[in-house]
Amino acid sequence: MLKLLTPTASHHVTPAIRFRSTPVKSLLFKQLTLLTGWNRTSYELGRRAFSSELDSDAKSSATTTVSTKPHLDDCLTVIALPLPHKPLIPGFYMPIYVKDPKVLAALQESRRQQALYAGAFLFKDDASTDSSSSSETENILEKLKGKELLNRIHEVGTLAKISSIQGEQVILIGRRRLRITEMVSEDPLTVKVDHLKDKPYDKDDDVIKATYFQVMSTLRDVLKTTSLWRDQVRTYTQACSLHIWHSLRHIGEFNYPRLADFGAGISGANKHQNQGVLEELDVHKRLELTLELVKKEVEINKIQESIAKAVEEKFSGDRRRIILKEQINAIKKELGVETDNKSALSEKFRGRVDPIKDKIPEHVLKVIEEELKKLQLLETSSSEYDVTYNYLDWLTVLPWGKFSDENFDVLRAEKILDEDHYGLSDVKERILEFIAVGRLRGTSQGKIICLSGPPGVGKTSIGRSIARALDRKFFRFSVGGLSDVAEIKGHRRTYIGAMPGKMVQCLKNVGTENPLVLIDEIDKLGVRCHDGDPASAMLELLDPEQNANFLDHYLNVTIDLSKVLFVCTANVTDTIPSPLLDRMEVITLSGYITDEKMHIARDYLVKTARRDCGIKPEQVDVSDAALLSLIENYCREAGVRNLQKQIEKVFRKIALKLVRKGAASAEVPAISDDVTTDNGDTKSLAKTDLESPETSADGSTVLTDELATGDTKESKTEQSGESGEVAEKFMIDESNLSDYIGKPVFQAEKIYKQTPVGVVMGLAWTSMGGSTLYIETTFVEEGEGKGGLHITGRLGDVMKESAEIAHTVARRIMLEKKPENKFFANSKLHLHVPAGATPKDGPSAGCTMITSLLSLASKKPVRKDLAMTGEVTLTGRILAIGGVKEKTIAAKRSQVKVIIFPEANRRDFDELAENVKEGLEVHFVNEYEQIFELAFGYDH
Repeated sequence: MLKLLTPTASHHVTPAIRFRSTPVKSLLFKQLTLLTGWNRTSYELGRRAFSSELDSDAKSSATTTVSTKPHLDDCLTVIALPLPHKPLIPGFYMPIYVKDPKVLAALQESRRQQALYAGAFLFKDDASTDSSSSSETENILEKLKGKELLNRIHEVGTLAKISSIQGEQVILIGRRRLRITEMVSEDPLTVKVDHLKDKPYDKDDDVIKATYFQVMSTLRDVLKTTSLWRDQVRTYTQACSLHIWHSLRHIGEFNYPRLADFGAGISGANKHQNQGVLEELDVHKRLELTLELVKKEVEINKIQESIAKAVEEKFSGDRRRIILKEQINAIKKELGVETDNKSALSEKFRGRVDPIKDKIPEHVLKVIEEELKKLQLLETSSSEYDVTYNYLDWLTVLPWGKFSDENFDVLRAEKILDEDHYGLSDVKERILEFIAVGRLRGTSQGKIICLSGPPGVGKTSIGRSIARALDRKFFRFSVGGLSDVAEIKGHRRTYIGAMPGKMVQCLKNVGTENPLVLIDEIDKLGVRCHDGDPASAMLELLDPEQNANFLDHYLNVTIDLSKVLFVCTANVTDTIPSPLLDRMEVITLSGYITDEKMHIARDYLVKTARRDCGIKPEQVDVSDAALLSLIENYCREAGVRNLQKQIEKVFRKIALKLVRKGAASAEVPAISDDVTTDNGDTKSLAKTDLESPETSADGSTVLTDELATGDTKESKTEQSGESGEVAEKFMIDESNLSDYIGKPVFQAEKIYKQTPVGVVMGLAWTSMGGSTLYIETTFVEEGEGKGGLHITGRLGDVMKESAEIAHTVARRIMLEKKPENKFFANSKLHLHVPAGATPKDGPSAGCTMITSLLSLASKKPVRKDLAMTGEVTLTGRILAIGGVKEKTIAAKRSQVKVIIFPEANRRDFDELAENVKEGLEVHFVNEYEQIFELAFGYDH
């Protein structure tokens, strides 16, 4: 229960009050009257209401002159109410919600005992609640009691009159500033307070007056320009007209302190700034703080006005443009100059459909007619109108019934393939067979060609050549990493920004129903996910049994793709899904051998790079030795893409030297000398201080120049005695190749001239082509029963099993041939495959491992020019392997003369070109016994 403590025991006697009959003449009060509509009527209502209250008090005081209502100065102990959002400025009212039943009961009891005042104090922020929301702050307030609550509120607050209590809502009206001195009770929090008074100030001080008038002027400007402030003041005056009227009548005008409070109270300042105004007792400083807050509001209002003006101008401009456009359309329609937009679009779509109406399928025509009728009924401003328009645009733009005439001339196709590609005779033969079958059948539909091979062997360019040979339009798209089925089958029209799939886009771009579509990187197709299974979508697209009625999700009508010739490319076929691979005809591109690369580089790559760099043929000469060194020491991969990059790098450096040389020559002034030739003619010779002339036997003058880079062999400057023209010639050969592209990347794969004991050369296949690798076995330690094998070289599971099988087979063979040899039983061995950073796996190293183990056991090296490949069973049988061509090319690159292949691969080797097989002694074996004789019987 609230107890009111007074300094004396006597009651306060209410003095008699007289009011003037004229309204307040304050300058700011007049502005409030003009700007907020708080006119004389509301003034009179407030005056009458307050007068009636005083009359009733006067009547009651006629009988009793002692009032039971406490005076403000007597309120020294009050209930402390925390304010979570903003402090209460004296002269303003604030509704708060009190959810604590004890505090609410105490406030109601105080009102019954005529103790109408409480203390309102701002709640402090800390690190944990700085970013909390309003609801979180209120939840924290509900949990705090007593000293904890006292520590979390500001000392300086406001003595507030409890105007009304309705449920949990309590309306407070600020009266005076307070400072907490001590706590009286904890629940509800009751504190003792001191009343704070403003520091004395001189009303006639010029600085204070100037600040006062500046605040008034700024408030006047804000109230004129900001409707939000006017509404706030109007609401404030209407809700508290009695209180404001009383205050203004009581003080006669807005004095300096009251003006400072008024300006801060109606500003949009945050709670910390308002608390600073509340705690400031120096009237001049308080006016300065208020002026700063109001000035900020003026700046904010200017920014708001500029933004609002810009937005308004934009919208007014758009509205004006729309109205003018509608007026123009109406005038044109009235004059018959132009029909409305919908009619024009319908005519456009019908103009596309009518010429090919007999070629468009019936179900598609039906959909087009329905959508045209729908377009006429829709408003142009509706979103459905745009969807329908785009749908009709796609349906009518497709090449229904339009085909390009195919050319099945085999001789022409062969010529085109030879022009575009050197070598690859087996691939070209298969493509020509395909074209020949198409000529006999009259169509080449129903086939899916898959070109498989390492990067850079020309898979994509072969597909383009096939399209050129057949006179078909060419379209390419890549499916590498594609996981969204909508890329293939399109989006449904309900989605914003929906589009058809790649195949519908293809038909629109090429303009025919029978293009050649190259699907790149099909072996890197994305995996199944929440967006669907792209492999299944590709199966529907490629399968000749299904794509005659291919359904795109966007078009939602079936289209015939059976006339499309699909060519797919892949680096490996292992990752292609089996159902998809089963429908493809795989053509393998193994790669190019050194001779083929030489022809490609000399006849195509060098010419193309020279032309692209703007260099004339007479300025550069690349020798065959340089190209051979480039191929063998820098570009050993199966394809020629890296070879092309290196050749372009050489020509770019030459282009830079030519430009630098030209710039240097332009900067040095030429000196003209007369030179007399053998025939007696006098010629003018231009020379610089960097060059010295040498006269040749035929009368021409040769100028030599060492470039700033230090090259001595790479440039030659010649001047003809007849023409006087200077031509620079760069010679690129094996000796200066490293000056252009750096040191060789690869060293000779053949590490040993004579392979030592325990070392055998094997042949491997990689996605980049073939390569040779050595398998090494060495002795670790010897002891009774210590036989064992340790394996290193980052081998896969298959090669590890091959090593274990090789160890077992080698022990059996040694036991059969030399029973007295206990090497494997008592020796711990270490088998290693060099290049440990490269992962290795595959079923073709068994025979090489056995030979390495037997070489170490018998202390006899294998022949130096031997390489082998093949998998071995426990019984010694040799199994077939893959990559015969790649392994043969790798063997030739390493100067191998003798190769051992499984007998099952004889047919693969026989199909190789003669230039690949040339100079090789190849043996085909079924049993390891044959390999043993070839590897170790060379001295017999």
